[in-house]
Amino acid sequence: MHIIISNASLDPIYEQIARQIKSSILKGNLEPGDLLPSIRGLAKDLQISVITTKRAYEELEKEGFIESVTGKGSYVAGQSSAILKEKRLKIVEEKLAEAVAESKVLGITPAELQEMLTLLFEEGD
Repeated sequence: MHIIISNASLDPIYEQIARQIKSSILKGNLEPGDLLPSIRGLAKDLQISVITTKRAYEELEKEGFIESVTGKGSYVAGQSSAILKEKRLKIVEEKLAEAVAESKVLGITPAELQEMLTLLFEEGD
């Protein structure tokens, strides 16, 4: 697992870690049952505090992405495909809400935004 920490980011380091692990799970790069690096091992690899990695894992556990077993480590939680799809949809909705808010600031009409979205969607084909 490859995690990149950005000192330029406004997000706390634990959120950067949690977001990247969550993204790997949602993309299917990490499968249910996969063992995650130990909290201490990840902290050492990233050269950050153990407390920071512990907080990232706690956040992921609260959200149901991982399960921690005392003395054994943390594993990717088993989730149904419906739940994973719902979580992915929520992420898309959040990003679209950001785009809509920015469009309003710039005075872009819904029709113009729809045209941009259609063009971007077709570029992916």
